[in-house]
Amino acid sequence: MSEARGSGAGARARDAGAIQWRRSIAWLLFLGPFFFLSYGAANQWAAGLEQLGSIRYDWERAIPFVPWTIVPYWSIDLLYGLAFLFCRSARAVDRLAWRLLGVQLVSVACFVLFPLRFGGGQPEVAGVFAPLFDALRAFDQPFNQAPSLHIGLLVVIWAQFVRHSPPRWRGLIHAWALLIGVSVLTTWQHHFIDLPTGALVGALALWLWPDEGDLPLAGFRLTQDTRRRQLAARYAAGAAVFALPALAGGAWLWSLWVAVSLALLALIHLGPGGAGLQKTSGRHSLAVRMLLAPYLLGARINQRLWSRRRPDRDLICDDVWLGALPARLDPSDGRLPALVDLTAELAAPHTAPHSAPHNAARYRNHAWLDLVPPSPAALAEAAHSIEALRAHGPVLVCCALGYGRSAAAVAAWLVLSGRAPDAAEAIARIRARRPRIVLHPPHLHALEALAAHAPCATIPLAAPCQT
Repeated sequence: MSEARGSGAGARARDAGAIQWRRSIAWLLFLGPFFFLSYGAANQWAAGLEQLGSIRYDWERAIPFVPWTIVPYWSIDLLYGLAFLFCRSARAVDRLAWRLLGVQLVSVACFVLFPLRFGGGQPEVAGVFAPLFDALRAFDQPFNQAPSLHIGLLVVIWAQFVRHSPPRWRGLIHAWALLIGVSVLTTWQHHFIDLPTGALVGALALWLWPDEGDLPLAGFRLTQDTRRRQLAARYAAGAAVFALPALAGGAWLWSLWVAVSLALLALIHLGPGGAGLQKTSGRHSLAVRMLLAPYLLGARINQRLWSRRRPDRDLICDDVWLGALPARLDPSDGRLPALVDLTAELAAPHTAPHSAPHNAARYRNHAWLDLVPPSPAALAEAAHSIEALRAHGPVLVCCALGYGRSAAAVAAWLVLSGRAPDAAEAIARIRARRPRIVLHPPHLHALEALAAHAPCATIPLAAPCQT
């Protein structure tokens, strides 16, 4: 019987592998011709226009022409196909293919809407590398500049190789990817501004089609939450403000990064919510770290400025602490606490090598958007996480500053565990220990609604509060 089951499992694995290979080949048969047709069409479109502009910094004139870098430049074509070898399921094949296709579509659209020309000539090449340059120039013209399609595809392919390669190979992967990125400059194919804009397009593709979880815009529904809509409007206005200086060109073009970050935040608040920040096991996805870097940096700086000279945590009761998400997890009363992390915008802290806070027994993340009051259901989930982690020792319930989201979660835990008879009493007990908590009427309404349904959601293991 066991042999029969083993042979059946093996047959299913072979069938799945065959389906995956056929799917990969089908995608490549589509993507290859589509790449050359769409790229060539954009080139011809730009060639028919007059007086195309060029975005080139003065310091770029010092970039040397290095013929041998045409080798890493061309190598991306090989890596493009090899990236599909890492796919272990039909879904993985589709997500990689859609990323590559998404980069192509966005980049070509930009080439048509904002056509640019390479602002310098290219020298003749003789010797062993001449055939590679001849092949490149046979279909490529000095157009299709920003965003660099080469760099956009590189980001997707690099992320695929890094994710699925053994750690010992990652240094080589990073080095070769860097060499490919530099080669677009040293072969005089692109100006510098094309690189970061291309990287943003690649990161956008990674965000739209993540390795894990649902697609952030799948089944998109416009939020009915008034607070989220207000914040989305503010972020959209900020994106417009930062996009305007880019019209001046030069160093002001970097403001586009901030504008993209704020525009994506507006979209996240309108639709996917905290899940759109793709925080898994305490860390944001590569795409979020790239796209939202200005926002993530601002959030970290804001946390440090507001939390200076204030207690980072306070004991509420029964080994449950309330405080700010720390940069490093330190022991409470000699024991390393488990974390209930209620932030979507901050990465969880690094810890000592022997500890493992980012597993189910030591760490739970509820990615709540900053400045958005949680729903009763979200409060109940956080309360149950607190109680579950208490089985392993002290628990630190934290948000950016430890005064809003985390205070609401601890209040919910006090109510559902029977440690407080109602929301008002729970808040009073927390405020006695941490006077600076800030809970607005929406927080109170959510807690009251939760308390009204407490018989359906009560946490077992209720016990008297002991400090």
